Amino acid sequence: MSLKGKRIGFGLTGSHCTYDAVFPEIERLVLAGAEVLPVVTFTVKSTETRFGKGEDWVQRIEDLTGNKVIDSIVKAEPLGPKIPLDCMVIAPLTGNTMSKFANAMTDSPVLMAAKATLRNGKPVVLGISTNDALGLNGINLMRLMATKNIYFIPYGQDDPVKKPNSMVARMTALSDTVIHAMEGKQLQPVLVERYKDEN
Repeated sequence: MSLKGKRIGFGLTGSHCTYDAVFPEIERLVLAGAEVLPVVTFTVKSTETRFGKGEDWVQRIEDLTGNKVIDSIVKAEPLGPKIPLDCMVIAPLTGNTMSKFANAMTDSPVLMAAKATLRNGKPVVLGISTNDALGLNGINLMRLMATKNIYFIPYGQDDPVKKPNSMVARMTALSDTVIHAMEGKQLQPVLVERYKDEN
């Protein structure tokens, strides 16, 4: 399946340390001909960390996609009825947003966009980045894995010695996961040796 002409929502949540791995994958989607609509959480837009300022990340994704960010729940709601997506991606997906999504909470633009996409029967692709995937958030991870029309970028432990509960998606598999998801398939294997990746 070609990504050319596909409308893909791309949600960023607050795992700032993962952005450098995610932005090349956004560029790949754009270069493949997809129309990418960026969606950000309030945290992404307003937080300054050692990885950069929120406003700079917002500017960067706008420059990359050629579209203004969707940064409010009101702006995200039309992605259901009026501006339907072929696929919604959330990468990185923090543990906080994952727990809310798994429990049907819709308190950010990214979650509204995901909810709107599921309402249309279209796929949502998740790229996790969380320190407690094998801890308290494990139940939420498994709930989402068992949910119709939700697909995962293959993921694994990023530091099994120092952070045994932490898991991060292999972001280089993002485009392949999106293509498979739009065909109704989960890219396999979904569990990978993430810590062996070189990023």
